[in-house]
Order: sequence, then structure tokens, then C-alpha cells
Amino acid sequence: MDSVSSFMLHARCRQSALRLAAALCHGALGCATLFAGPAFADEKVLGTMVVTGRAPEPNGRLDLDSVIGSGSRLGLTSRETPATVYQVDRETIEARGARDTQEILRSVPGVTAAAPPGGPGFISFRGFTSSQLTQLFNGITVQYDAIAARPVDSWIYERVEVIGGPSTYLFGAGAVGGSVNYVTKLADRGDYYDIQLRGGSYDTAQLSLGMNRQLSGEGSKGHFLRLDFNNRSSNGWVDGNSSRSYQLAASLLSDLGSQLTHTLAVEHQNEHVTRPYWGTPLLNPVSGDGRILDGTRFKNYNTADGLYEQRVTWARSILDYRLSAATQIKNTFYMYDALRDYRNVETYKFNAANTLVNRTAAYLQRHDQELVGDRIEATHKGVLGTLKSDWAFGLDYSVNSQTRYPRSVTGPVAGLVTGVNPFSFTPENFFAIAGMTPGFTPDRTNRVRTLALFVENRTRVLPSLSLVTGLRHDRIDMQLTNQGAVTGTAPAGYSRSYAPTTGRIGLVWDVTPTANAYVQYSTAADPPSGILTTATFADVMNNSELTTGRQFEVGSKFDFLEGRGSGTASFYSIERKNISTPDPSNPGVSILVGQQSSRGLELAAGLRITQQVSAQGSLALVDARYDSFSQVVGGVAVSRAGKTPQNVPRRVANLWLDYAFAPGWVAGIGARNVSSVYGDAANTYGAPAYTLYDAKLDYRFNKAVSLTARVRNLTDQVYAANVTGAPMFFLGEPRFADLTLRMSY
Repeated sequence: MDSVSSFMLHARCRQSALRLAAALCHGALGCATLFAGPAFADEKVLGTMVVTGRAPEPNGRLDLDSVIGSGSRLGLTSRETPATVYQVDRETIEARGARDTQEILRSVPGVTAAAPPGGPGFISFRGFTSSQLTQLFNGITVQYDAIAARPVDSWIYERVEVIGGPSTYLFGAGAVGGSVNYVTKLADRGDYYDIQLRGGSYDTAQLSLGMNRQLSGEGSKGHFLRLDFNNRSSNGWVDGNSSRSYQLAASLLSDLGSQLTHTLAVEHQNEHVTRPYWGTPLLNPVSGDGRILDGTRFKNYNTADGLYEQRVTWARSILDYRLSAATQIKNTFYMYDALRDYRNVETYKFNAANTLVNRTAAYLQRHDQELVGDRIEATHKGVLGTLKSDWAFGLDYSVNSQTRYPRSVTGPVAGLVTGVNPFSFTPENFFAIAGMTPGFTPDRTNRVRTLALFVENRTRVLPSLSLVTGLRHDRIDMQLTNQGAVTGTAPAGYSRSYAPTTGRIGLVWDVTPTANAYVQYSTAADPPSGILTTATFADVMNNSELTTGRQFEVGSKFDFLEGRGSGTASFYSIERKNISTPDPSNPGVSILVGQQSSRGLELAAGLRITQQVSAQGSLALVDARYDSFSQVVGGVAVSRAGKTPQNVPRRVANLWLDYAFAPGWVAGIGARNVSSVYGDAANTYGAPAYTLYDAKLDYRFNKAVSLTARVRNLTDQVYAANVTGAPMFFLGEPRFADLTLRMSY
């Protein structure tokens, strides 16, 4: 990208941020007028307790008693929710040194995540991957998770919440395998500052700043401002790769009356990656456990000026009106603007003799996306007859629009038929590639309008038994507009509507005051061939309905050893139907008869072994398979029934140990084992299992200042974080050491 284009893009991003903030301020004033009413003098808005510094000793226990909003809108804790829900809070993020959102997810049982540039938001959970899982930002889906959920530095996030299995009834189409919710820090009622400095391998440098201040008012009432800023740069661990990024999050919490509060929140993310790493080619013949050629671990076969760049702006206006102690109304108006650019040579493959690397698939891409929506929801704590009964209900409307600007040269790069030396070659500049010229030409625009109604209820049917239910109905209107040449397969425009209804019913039995058992049944609906915001004309014209999913789950959440330990256990069975698959009698036509399923066991536990020693661990086992699915091979539909989906491990295990061996000192070690995965639906090749070890040494000078030394991938394990096309391994990070100074006061 030339300097003029870069300047224009950054200017566009700043203008978008200003427009979003202005629109929200205008909307906030209008909503404030709408909801304003007589104040209730006897009602009080509860403040948020702010705790700074770190716990003096490792705790170890799992947190089962904090409210997890991603599991329900009823304000239920993990223990009260009839589902597997996990929360990685800020304290855990810092204790494990999670640098970005994907590293945070390593704390969740059964989740694996990777960031190959073509799908940087990749996650695998409960036997499902990519678009079969929903990744949310503060409870909002952008319906483009595989790209939009690329790893972001963790500093601006307060916590990450995960719910296992179908959760469409909460967040809309998608989520047959589960949902992940990234929750940003917001202003609260306190005064404090946070500073973090980090330096590490590969010239990594990071500066993070945070502050929360009361601007006006008395006591816990008034106006509170929060600012969080993060800046990171690194030279990367493969040849020619470097990156820089920054994030800024600002929020203003205002008391507009004794019952009415408003929060205005704006976030901006900017990331620039030079010569992104797309993967390492596998040696021929490609079968069984894939192999890479010795000496190619750090090689980068991308073009010399390869690029990935994104500019993302979020803005939210949140009004919270407490009608009474029992009833609360919340309105969230949100806007999202994202511009992403790609300029890369993306595919590398060895020749038959494994002496040269053929480089193909030159892509110049731009994705321009905007989302505007409003969600109004209400909660009420009451009775149903003589039974205690809590309700949550609401309406969500959004318009999501994305225009794509693709240009590609699929053949050999710059006419190189014989390829390049795998160890030493001079990469060309991107626009020296034959057929590539600067500029962007739009292909099509996808517009998705969604209107959803939802309701949840929790009724205490017996003193120790609760019934938890939820129901959601979506009306999804798709409109595709052709920006290019009109053909028989790409008309000027096409529209289609979907109307899924999904739900959950669950029972929670409090066996003892510290242990329960639960059972639940839930359903889901998601696009049959990917994501609605990028669906092609063929996808929308041929697929008349969404896929359907259902899950049956039983589990337990409990404390043990007089409260020093806590744990969770769950068994689930998920089935997904209506997968698009080729018609065996006519392979050129897709029909919605495919099916895949998974069954699994998840265990997690935390224990404070002594006052100085704590441990946490998890084990997730999954059996995932295609029950009915085919691929076209040589013009013939070939069944893949019984095969395991790509990049789904059968086992993921984690263990963390912390030892406070002296006043102010904590040593820790972590281990993570991931079993082998397949690289294709035919299960002909894949990546071997791996085990990673991390170690840390933390010294706390006082309650406000700490210094942590950490080494990741202690044994310098060579492993594939993901298996991509061609085929290639997207290799995981080598040994990495860093030093982090944190100050909180």
C-alpha cells in the first residue's frame, strides 16, 4: 500500500470513529429523554467494588459464584446455570500472562485457537470449528467471526466468557459448538491507575496504560471516565515479518438520576502486519503425520511487501434504568466499522522431489464492513403463583453490511513454473506479479438485517430444584447486490429470508449447598456453508434453510475438601443437520442432507493444596465425526462418513501449578497437551500431538508493583497450531521469553 493510500485509510478510520461517537451521543440523549421518569427516592444504584493489586497468595479454586452474562441474561452464576460456562477473569489473564485473546482461551477446557492469516479467528471447541462457533464482542456478533475475531492484545479486556454447545437462543444464528464473549473494560466507580511495560524475544515491546477517574459528583455518584491504551511492536519470528498495533478504549459512566445511568464506550483497534506468515509447506508424499523440511521453520515464502492491515472502531451507548428493586431495563445502541486489507502470496507447495517450493494464489483483498444495531432488554424478579420466578426478555435489531473487493492470480507467481529454493530466494514486490495492479474493484455487497425476540425464565419449582428455559426467534433477511458483471450464476441481486426459532430447557438440582447436578437440552441454527456476511450467490440461491443443531448435556458443579477445591464435570452430545453436501447422483448440485456430530467429556478443577501451593487443571475429550457428508473428487461425490473434521483434536489437557515459596515470590509452571488433528476431511494426513510447557517467576515488591519473568514453549517444541491448505502447517511460536513490569495504584 502506498503512503497516500495508507494516509487516506487512517483518515477514514478517524472520521468513522468521530461519526460513531457523535451518533451515539445523539442517540443517548434521545434515549435518556425516552426513559426518564420520576425517581424513586428509596431505590439505590449499586456501585462496583474495585480491588487493585494482586491476591497475596495463589487461590486455585474455580470461580463458580460470579455472574456470567454469556450463560444467561437472568444474572445467573456458573453454579446456577444448566450449562458448561467458563469465565477467564482479569486476575487469571494476568497470572497466566495471556498476551492476546487467543492466549486467554487456552485457559478454557477443550478450546484450541490459532491465527492463520486466512482465518485468524480460528477456534475449535466441542468438535466444531470456525463459523460453527460464535465469537462475540460485549455480547454482539458481527457475523464474521473467522476474520473479525483475530487475536487482539488482552489489555483492553476485562474478561472472556465461554458457553459450551448450542447457544443461538442467546446470541442469534451460529453457535452450534459454543460461544465466546470478549468483554471490554468499562468505567466503574473508582479512582486508580494501571501501567504495564513488557519486553521480550524478537524485539517485542509493549506499553499499556489504564486509568479510571471520577470527573464530578460526590461519593459513588457522578461521572466516571476510563481510558485504556495499548501499543505493541514486534519483528516476528519468521523471516521478514514484523507487526505493530495499538488499541484505545474510552468509556464514560454517568449518573443521570437516582435510577438512570448511561455509559458511552468507544474502542479503536489498529493493526499493521508486514509480510504475514501464511504457513510452511509439507514434504511429499503428504500422508499420516505431516513433515516439514529441516531448516524451513523460520522461512517466509510471502511476497516482499506482503500486508495485512485492519482498522476497527466500536461505539456503544448503554442506558440502564432501574424501575424498582425487581425490574430493570437496559438499552444498548451499537455501531461497528471495520476496514481490512490483504496483499499476499498465500499458498506454498513442494514439487514432487521436495527441492523447490511452488508459490501460488496471489490475492489483493479489501473487506469493508459496517454494523448498526439496537438491543433493548428487561429483567424482572418476581413470582409465578407461589414460586419464585425471574424473567428476561427483549428485542434486538441490526443491519450488517459488508462489501468485498477481491482480486487474485491463482497461477504460479510472476510466471515461476519451477518454484523457488526453499532456503534462499529473493521475493518479488507484490505488484511485480503478472496480472496484479493497484486499486480495488468491488465484487458484491452482502446486507443482513436481523430482528430477534427473546425470552428467558428461571423458576424455583422446589426449594432445591430450578427450571431454566429460554426461547429466541430470529427473522434474518439476506440481500446480495452484484457490484461486478452480471451472469447466470451471479445475478444483479438476490434475496432470501430465514426464520429460525431456538431454545433451551434445563434443570438444576442443588444436591447439597456446595454441589449440584444439571441436565439441559438446547438447539441452534447456523449458515450451512459459512458466514452470511460473506455468503456467495451460490450459497444463498442453493441453501433455502439454515442448518439445525441440538445438544443434550448433563453435568455437575461442586466444591470439595471443605471449600479448598472446586470442580466441574460435563458430558454432552451434539448433532448438526442440514449440512450442504454434494448430491451423489449429481455432484454438481448441493443438497442439505449432511450431518455431523460430537460427543465429549469435560473436566475442570482447582485446588488450594496449601497456603502456598495451588493447582488448576482441565481435561477435554471429544469424539467428533461426519455422519453424512461427501466431497467431490474427480467429478464424483465421495463419502466422508465416519471421518473426523479438520483441526479438531480428540484431547486437550491443561495443568497450572503456582508456588508462593517466599514472601512476595510466586513461581509457576504450566503444561498443555493437544492431541493430533487431521488436515483434511478424508483424514489422509494431519499434524502430530504436542505438549507445551511455560514457566514464570513473579516478584511483588508491594501491593502495587510486581515484576514477572516468563518463558513460553520452554522446550522450543516445533508444532502445528493449525493445518491449512496446499497443504501447509501454520507453525506455533518458538521459545519466547519476556519480562513484564506492572504497577497498579
